[in-house]
Amino acid sequence: MPVQNYIKLFRENRRLLERGSSAVLNGRRDVALENLEKYGLPSNSMEEYLHSNVSEWFEPDWGINLGRIDIPTSSAAAFRCNVPNLNARSYFMLNDIFEAERSPDRTTLQEGIIAGSLREISLERPDIIERYYDTISDTNKAGAAAINTLFAQDGFVLYISDNVTVEKPIQLVSLLSSPVDLMVNRRVLIIVGTNVRVKLLLCDHAISPAAFLTTQVVELFAGQGSNIELYDLEETHAAGFRFNELYLKQDSYTDVAINLITLHNGKTRNSVYATLEGGGASLSLNGVAITDKSQHVDNFTFVDHRVPNCTSSELFNYVLDQQSVGVFAGKVLVRPGAQHTVSQQKNRNICLTRQSRVFTQPQLEIYADDVKCSHGATVGRLDENALFYMRQRGIPEQEARMLLLIAFVNEVIDLVELEPFRNRLKRLVEKRFRGELSQCEGCRICR
Repeated sequence: MPVQNYIKLFRENRRLLERGSSAVLNGRRDVALENLEKYGLPSNSMEEYLHSNVSEWFEPDWGINLGRIDIPTSSAAAFRCNVPNLNARSYFMLNDIFEAERSPDRTTLQEGIIAGSLREISLERPDIIERYYDTISDTNKAGAAAINTLFAQDGFVLYISDNVTVEKPIQLVSLLSSPVDLMVNRRVLIIVGTNVRVKLLLCDHAISPAAFLTTQVVELFAGQGSNIELYDLEETHAAGFRFNELYLKQDSYTDVAINLITLHNGKTRNSVYATLEGGGASLSLNGVAITDKSQHVDNFTFVDHRVPNCTSSELFNYVLDQQSVGVFAGKVLVRPGAQHTVSQQKNRNICLTRQSRVFTQPQLEIYADDVKCSHGATVGRLDENALFYMRQRGIPEQEARMLLLIAFVNEVIDLVELEPFRNRLKRLVEKRFRGELSQCEGCRICR
């Protein structure tokens, strides 16, 4: 069984692994080990993974950089991820190690903000990291969190104090590069204080042809009255396996928007676990997936309404071509006493071939009687009437199909409030449908 191999690898190399990490990260490994032994790895025998046999992703003999060896790569140094007019503070990770030399100097940050290497900051400010790290992620079930907590040595942390005005968007560019197949265990910790407004962009790119298995755990804390936009963009390649779990804890009167965009991938599993713990909290959770060949995208969401007077909305649109597979499973739980909850969940899918498949399962579980909740899903092809209308007006069929697909995807893209990123996404989406390479502006690797 693969899980026994990982447990054995950890036990045999624990000293090496912990020497390259910090006391805070090391202090969480025993519980993760216990839970991994108890619950194992996820498989499609579980309802949550019914259409994604992710246990197969862990079966190959992946290399893991336990000794934090510098991986020689010229392509990483050449990579640029420039979104025109974004004017962001950009930080870089190479595989699962923070790249301080390519990231902004922490001394230039405005007062009240800490950003940089999770390992280094946990050594310098263990009081902050100890309070938050691995407190809302869940290793107490079969999933990536236990493996990630067991092997993670570094990551990215962003800490914003109360009442700080964040002047620029924060961008984390994660690059996958290796001469051999590699397993990457990356951690992201985001702590947003009271009355803070911040825009975050997480970008994943593969810049070498090796196969990668990425486990990523993101913990996001939204302080009272905060306004957070988080955009997660994946542009990797067909040899990639991505297991991404995002955990969100919202305090009262928070406004959080999360957008998951998959433009290029191999096999992807995104899980979002959102807990609305303060009255007046609002969550907008949206996603886009464009797939072809044998690509596989699985988005799972769980929104937990624990208190009254909260709202959540979800919209996920998929376009699937050739033999690709899309999966969406979303669950909204309204707990007893969570009156005046308003929740809406939609999943819309277009299958362009008979060989493409989609599995969709929106769910509501409600234990309060004064709520307004709805959910729905659609699966179909392009609107033939709209296509006929456009062709009657002289638009060639191929161009008309592309315009309809762009309009379908833009229903979600238009919800992106960060204008430079929204404009860039629209350009990337158009290039994607035209069959052109759509790496970020400035990338010289794949042109």
